[in-house]
Amino acid sequence: MAIDNDWVSPLFERIEKEKEYLIELTREMVKIPTVNPKFELDEDLNREAEFQNFLEPELQSLGFETEQCVPEDLPGRPNLIGKKPGTEKRSLTLCGHVDVVPVGDLNLWSVNPFSAEIREDRIYGRGALDMKGGLAAYITGCKAIQEIGLDLQGELSVHAVVDEEAGGFGCMDLLKRYRPGDAVLIGEPTYGAIQPSEGGLEWVRVTFRGKNSHAGWRYNSIYPQTPEHQKPAPGVNALELGVLFLNNLRELERDWGMRKYHPSLPPGITTINPGVMIAGAGFGEDGRPEITNNPAITPDTCVIEFDLKFLPTETKEQVRQEFEDFVQHFCQQFSWTRDHPATVTWDLAGLHFPPLNTSTEHPLVQSLVGSITGLGQKPRIEGFVAVTDAAHYAGAGCDGVIYGPNGDGFHGIDEYVDIESLVTTAKVSAKAVVEWCGIS
Repeated sequence: MAIDNDWVSPLFERIEKEKEYLIELTREMVKIPTVNPKFELDEDLNREAEFQNFLEPELQSLGFETEQCVPEDLPGRPNLIGKKPGTEKRSLTLCGHVDVVPVGDLNLWSVNPFSAEIREDRIYGRGALDMKGGLAAYITGCKAIQEIGLDLQGELSVHAVVDEEAGGFGCMDLLKRYRPGDAVLIGEPTYGAIQPSEGGLEWVRVTFRGKNSHAGWRYNSIYPQTPEHQKPAPGVNALELGVLFLNNLRELERDWGMRKYHPSLPPGITTINPGVMIAGAGFGEDGRPEITNNPAITPDTCVIEFDLKFLPTETKEQVRQEFEDFVQHFCQQFSWTRDHPATVTWDLAGLHFPPLNTSTEHPLVQSLVGSITGLGQKPRIEGFVAVTDAAHYAGAGCDGVIYGPNGDGFHGIDEYVDIESLVTTAKVSAKAVVEWCGIS
């Protein structure tokens, strides 16, 4: 939407004046520990509700109508929704997750992870980069828009969501209750790059069933026996079937890496990562072996769980079929697995990230490009190599772009966000808000 740009310089100048506000907002956010309780259960660390209670009046002071809503399966962990009324046609959402991963070994940190200490123009602390800094920058941009008196035409929303680090179930619940908007900006750390695409992700389990027996008779299944020797029926080791499958699966992963390509993502991004492997005897109601601590038993159950990534241009149906075809062909190689084929289970823990594939010509992308160029920087359009809540917006039919600040140490030690990159993020995102929503 072409609009008069006389407001751009005043907007950027106002954001410069709000720099201390941005710094302090980020620090106050970091000081409230919001470790996802699915990873570490500790009431002193699991303070997402306190965080939302801190942020809600801040949004209200900026003219947002607010509401907190607790996802059905996440008791005590509210999402926060802020909304400025406007037309749905030019509606935009600014999204950030408030949960963080555990700090790990405290002895390895050079700062208190929740002190929000400033060193060398950096704010240190768990969540500073991933992604409270980006959320604070977006909110500062909204503050500057209000301070210079711009009234937006399109509806503007802020979604501060929980549980992104454990699969995005907070965002998924929110999008079942509220309209996602026409477009969404996600403030994840992108190091200043504009990222309108990310691959999809599935969790999948492959289960091999063997034949249980005493390990003392293992010789009977691998060495020829004389006719007169005692020959109890040999077992079939499901663990060995699983290992053989893993070795073969590397060829599928390599094949995908060689022939699947997306211009915004690194070659080989279509990985099939084996993350869990459990073998033992019996088959429990949870789909895993019941006995896992007795090596004297030939295991008759082997479960392998994978994190499978696919391109922004693919669908989950295509990728699932390819994977299942590979499993089927593998099982055809051996007499046992021909008669007892492996089973494939999708939707583990209800986790699924749809792909994001917003056009680089999308007006929101081009607005970000223009803003970065206007600041004298060279814009970079890339793909996000992991997954974010942008996936769930894409699955709800909402065009998304990921854009956020610089820093280091997210999910690691001495996490920090660069202060100047926060200012830049605030400027670029604020200009995009105005250009997308329009001025009434």
